[in-house]
Amino acid sequence: MSRAHGESLTVPIRCERLHAALRQCHSRLPAGPPREAACRHLNRSLAGCLVAEVCPAESDAVRTLCTSCGTGLKRSQCHQAQLSLATCCERRGG
Repeated sequence: MSRAHGESLTVPIRCERLHAALRQCHSRLPAGPPREAACRHLNRSLAGCLVAEVCPAESDAVRTLCTSCGTGLKRSQCHQAQLSLATCCERRGG
């Protein structure tokens, strides 16, 4: 893990490239809707990487169970996995 430049966030090594790309995207464009649109995919990817680092099992469960439509059981399992992930993130982030 390394410290993010000028920030209190510690970025896991696995996520460093995404973080650097997002910072570069932000530095190239002025704040506002165009930057939000241009950098959205990097922001989402970095968020996914960070969540997977903090709560790997729960993140994997959501990825597995919530990828497509399915039966009522699968939707219920997806919802439960999402709640477990949210609980894990809250526990780890607080």
